[in-house]
Amino acid sequence: TKYIESFEQAPMYVAVMTYLGYGIVTLFGYVRDFLRAVGLEKCHVAQERDEQKDFVPLYQDFENFYTRNLYMRVRDNWNRPICSLPGPVFDLMERVSDDYNWTFRLTGRTIHNVINVGSYNYLGFAENNADFLKTVADTTCQFGVGVCSTRQEMGNLSIHEELEKLVANFLGVESSMTFGMGFATNSMNIPALVGKGCLILSDELNHTSLILGARLSGATIRVFKHNNMHSLEKMLREAVCSGQTRTHRPWKKILIIVEGIYSMEGSVVRLPEIIALKKKYKAYLYLDEAHSIGAVGPSGRGVTELFDVDPTDVDVMMGTFTKSFGASGGYIAGKKELVDYLRSHSHSAVYASAMSPPVTEQIIRALKCLMGKDGSTEGIRRIRQLAENSRYFRARLKEMGFIIYGSDDSPVVPILLYMPGKVVAFAREMLDRRIGVVVVGFPATPITEARARFCLSAAHTRDMLNQVLHHLNEVGDRLCLKFSRRKYSSWPDLCEETDFELDS
Repeated sequence: TKYIESFEQAPMYVAVMTYLGYGIVTLFGYVRDFLRAVGLEKCHVAQERDEQKDFVPLYQDFENFYTRNLYMRVRDNWNRPICSLPGPVFDLMERVSDDYNWTFRLTGRTIHNVINVGSYNYLGFAENNADFLKTVADTTCQFGVGVCSTRQEMGNLSIHEELEKLVANFLGVESSMTFGMGFATNSMNIPALVGKGCLILSDELNHTSLILGARLSGATIRVFKHNNMHSLEKMLREAVCSGQTRTHRPWKKILIIVEGIYSMEGSVVRLPEIIALKKKYKAYLYLDEAHSIGAVGPSGRGVTELFDVDPTDVDVMMGTFTKSFGASGGYIAGKKELVDYLRSHSHSAVYASAMSPPVTEQIIRALKCLMGKDGSTEGIRRIRQLAENSRYFRARLKEMGFIIYGSDDSPVVPILLYMPGKVVAFAREMLDRRIGVVVVGFPATPITEARARFCLSAAHTRDMLNQVLHHLNEVGDRLCLKFSRRKYSSWPDLCEETDFELDS
């Protein structure tokens, strides 16, 4: 049942209208560029001076075309300034533009109690509870807020070592190592693990940090189709049989890189099948659990627990503390030899400043809560609440007729909007109803698959979700966003239960 995922295709007319929308915007972009060139319209964008015309251009015209003529028109939907804790609700500073989004000014007014369905606060640990945060406050008084040194030099604190033991214990592996930045955990550690003469097999939907790390490593990269085991096995077989491209020598290492939950699709990795292929072809597996650690599995231990596989079958377990734990940073976990090697060879370990003490204590507090080591059942309650919220929200959206992607277990819920005009109209309409949403388009998604991405949290109450669903239903009807042709039965009696499952 873990493999039941929905990737419904839009009707043909939606694809045609999407391309038509981009075509019209592009056409008007060229017209406006012409008006700027002849001086009929003011050019706000950076450009070369006349005395620099003989130099190599700094600002390539066409490279900035998308930013100038498409993104600028809709820029008010991103980078909105928040002036409160970004928990289940937040306060937003109102801003307006007098020059069509080239610049903004704050009005001084605050929009209060906007429901937050865009933050990765899966377990609700981004909170302001004095009782829960007392240990974090004490740590700040004892150690200060910054270390000002790397772990190798003067920045190795006792709480860093406590955290690493706790992470290894939580994941069920021998050892772990923590880093101050989640993105750098990927981009700086992959080059330490593989290099020239190695092969990386990467899922086509992998995060930018994984792609950057793979490119920096100097290894050969091949991309397989998303969650497609036939595509992966074909590449593995070819790699083992043919070897390196020119010399046909065997590859030094073959590393498969996948994510636990894909943040734009809401789909879950097919982990047992990938582990079987890894063992069959003697490859290594790198699993990025940024969005799945804490968020899935009966006790929040991620996709290894969700699929009931042995964590030691995953060679490199990576995850971040920025989502489920309400903190920052990341970790690499696995065999002790792997972690000891990274301590001396990883750029992120040798050169980066050590994790801030209060951040470290916040992660320790969250982990102890999840593991029940704080003497309460609060952690397991949050994990169950998140699973319940995810299933309820997805079931209701399917009933309404939206096209949503991903697995029923995933707290990431992408609603497909497709057309550029509808994307901005949706974001503005939802904010008018005091609901903060994240809309995503090209280049973060394929050009025809713009979407709104909802991230559910254990801190969302049923009333909050019902309020969001009510407004989604109205906005979906008003903007004609209900593209699904599948019919789902309505289960009003089951929707009120706390433990119903869609895939039962």
